[in-house]
Amino acid sequence: MSLQSQTSSPSWSVCSALCFLIVLLPEANAGILNTTTQRNGGGAQCGEYTNQVMDGGMCRLVATLPQLDEQKCPDMFRCTDEVSYWLHENEERKQQIVTLKETISELQEELRNHRHRIKVLELQSEEKNHLNISLEQRFHELEIHYVEATTLLHLQGTLIIDLQHQLQNLTLVVDRVKKSPGCMINIVRPNSLMNTQEALHPELQHVRNCPIDCASIYYNGVRRSGLYTVVPSLAGMPVEVYCDMDTEGGGWTVIQRRLDGSVSFDRNWRDYRDGFGDLQSEFWLGNDHIHDLSTQGDYSLRIDLEDWSNKHKHAIYQSFSVEDEEHQYRLHVSGYSGTAQDSFSWYHDKQGFSTPDSGNICAEISHGGWWYNQCFYANLNGVYYRGGHYTPRNRGPLGPDGIVWYSWKDSDYYSLRKVSMMIRPRSFRSRLSP
Repeated sequence: MSLQSQTSSPSWSVCSALCFLIVLLPEANAGILNTTTQRNGGGAQCGEYTNQVMDGGMCRLVATLPQLDEQKCPDMFRCTDEVSYWLHENEERKQQIVTLKETISELQEELRNHRHRIKVLELQSEEKNHLNISLEQRFHELEIHYVEATTLLHLQGTLIIDLQHQLQNLTLVVDRVKKSPGCMINIVRPNSLMNTQEALHPELQHVRNCPIDCASIYYNGVRRSGLYTVVPSLAGMPVEVYCDMDTEGGGWTVIQRRLDGSVSFDRNWRDYRDGFGDLQSEFWLGNDHIHDLSTQGDYSLRIDLEDWSNKHKHAIYQSFSVEDEEHQYRLHVSGYSGTAQDSFSWYHDKQGFSTPDSGNICAEISHGGWWYNQCFYANLNGVYYRGGHYTPRNRGPLGPDGIVWYSWKDSDYYSLRKVSMMIRPRSFRSRLSP
């Protein structure tokens, strides 16, 4: 008989208070509390008990007691122990649920810790990978540096061997010099040209085995351009010259050079005979020296030309010599080749030298000394005109007077920017540096 179906009676209030007992429990795990549980009482008079989760999170406890004889409700007080046991069991289940939730929380916390440790390990792994990559790159860079250092070391070894060879050759040169005391080889003076007093100094005299020109200095192992002292074999007197050791194999003795107009070439016969200017800049070596150098053997002449557009050409003459002063330093030049069309040998060969004070009208018009014909197709000792093009201006009927190479622009009125004349033996052959 269900307690809910009993009629009202004076004792029902107590019965209903005991039979309809509602216990408030916290919300538990859905897998446990969402199902209806049932427990049979231990005695026949205590009936059955059920519980059920309500919508509001409350638990409803229902006790169904059997009827006693004479259709009376049983005495609930006799079943309180059973109900208490049942409630105690529910309390234990509740405690178990709380314990279970705590265990779950601990496991979740441990899981989070594990995940954190995994993340730390992943970051450490990435750092190690990055470190490995950096080490590989560094190792590769070190390999490259090693190869470069090895190459430089090899190059240094080669240079050391080369310097040792040069030192050995220079030692041989010094030994040869020691065997020929008093020779003027490789003496460099601060002045541009030696004057007559120095040339006649009694201590400066010709000695055997002295260099007779820049080619001799080249053969002695000196390969740097600069000022040197040579002793032409015919004159027997030392002369300071500028040696070009770079152009076309080197060994050239420079006899004339124009660079910037810093030296005037409007000079008299004596200046052109003895020489003037600065050997490091613009100069004329001197007709006496040119005669002494060019007649001690078979010499070639090289003329280098450059205009105001930095265009460069050259002319080479296989045969070149100048006679002495008694024969007016007559020119002998032939055997043209080169990139500048010949404006020199075909017109000026066999001509004597003239200066403005010698009475030659061409020299007066040109304001410089040269091997004039009537008057010239080439004149490298004329007036230095900046910019190239020029006109007679206020000189009346006077003709062109610049640094002229007629075939350059087929004009007498274009003055070149840079020119040089240099000679060396026709039989010269360049050699490898020591």
